[in-house]
Amino acid sequence: MQRIETQRQRAYFARLTCAQLVVMLLGVLLAYPVAQMPGVLSVITGVLVALLPHAFFIQRMGIFGKTRRSPGAMVLFRAEAGKFGLTVALFALVFVVVPPSNPAFFFSAYVAIVLTHWLAPWLMPGKSHN
Repeated sequence: MQRIETQRQRAYFARLTCAQLVVMLLGVLLAYPVAQMPGVLSVITGVLVALLPHAFFIQRMGIFGKTRRSPGAMVLFRAEAGKFGLTVALFALVFVVVPPSNPAFFFSAYVAIVLTHWLAPWLMPGKSHN
């Protein structure tokens, strides 16, 4: 039973990743005619600021690890706190080191990637009846 659930989680992760890549490509295609390469770079940095903390959260929760994950709330709390801290650090790093040339594209891309998680019910594969 655990193997089937792991396969469902991996299928969901793959579909969510594809949806996020589509959103990123749409953002790039909308930014290029308006602001050329600086707009595209703003979109890409916004996407990275959204995706890197999420990848950290998945890794800390052990969702796709070989070992069985612990069901404790403390693990969830630590993973979420780390995700939040990484998000704040990435925002600070982006605005200090590489200020986005177009903040509207940066924040739009960030919000669009974060909101793709709302697609979860449609991306979740159905249970097989074999």
